[in-house]
Amino acid sequence: MSEKIKITLIAVTVALAFVLFNSLYVLPQTEQAIVLQFGEPVRLVKEAGLKLKVPFIQKVVFYDNRLLNLDPPAQEIVLNDKKRLDVDSFTRFRIIDPLKFYQTVRTEEQARSKLKEIVNSSVRKILGRTTLQELLSQKRTQIMADISNAVKADAAQIGVSVADVRIRRADLPIEVLQAINARMKTERERDAKEFRAQGQQNAQQIRAKAEKEKTIIIAEAAKQADILRGEGDQEATRIWNQAANRDPQFFAFYRSLAAYQKALNEGKTSLVLSPDSEFFRYFQQAPKNIQE
Repeated sequence: MSEKIKITLIAVTVALAFVLFNSLYVLPQTEQAIVLQFGEPVRLVKEAGLKLKVPFIQKVVFYDNRLLNLDPPAQEIVLNDKKRLDVDSFTRFRIIDPLKFYQTVRTEEQARSKLKEIVNSSVRKILGRTTLQELLSQKRTQIMADISNAVKADAAQIGVSVADVRIRRADLPIEVLQAINARMKTERERDAKEFRAQGQQNAQQIRAKAEKEKTIIIAEAAKQADILRGEGDQEATRIWNQAANRDPQFFAFYRSLAAYQKALNEGKTSLVLSPDSEFFRYFQQAPKNIQE
């Protein structure tokens, strides 16, 4: 075989391989495809595997057939009662009609942009006729169902099936939260001052009451002590009188001895008395009943 024929065979083989390569494509299990011929859809392919197409004339566009996520940025919405909320929602969707999808939005990026507009518009429309009280009540389930139904109807026009639309978070705008926090702080400070003033007033009343009760108790105790002391003195006097009446002479002797003890125990006491003074009467002679 001549060199020229070998080169020709190699060229033909490469050309056939190139044509075959452009005639085959693989459709994964997670995707679906549309075969385009001169830019026009001619066939929809959903079964996975190795597929054929006309080389150089037909082109294959692949679309994911799994459940996809859409997380648009939070948007500020004015409710029916003029309350403002920052609403953060998320959507789960699937491409169910690749042909319509290709004819309307063509790419997944454009589809996400279109679907984001649909979701934001539906959320704004439904919540715009809802009050904050209704959104926080049991009607929330029905409100979410209305939003989901509205999004599903509009999304079907671009070949998309919406599985669910949910509000992940609905918060007051930051400036409103700051105003509310400032008002709550002012109210709490006012309440604290009132409680503190009331506590001080109650403390003063309790202290005044305690002082009054203390004074009354001390006065009552002093009164009772004086009464008991007077009764004791009276009883002592009665006993002394009774003893003195039984033996007046001994009583006089006993009192004199007590006077001697007191007078003589005083180390600095000086007495100038005559020997025959009445004070020293019992030094000279004891009472008769004692002598006996």
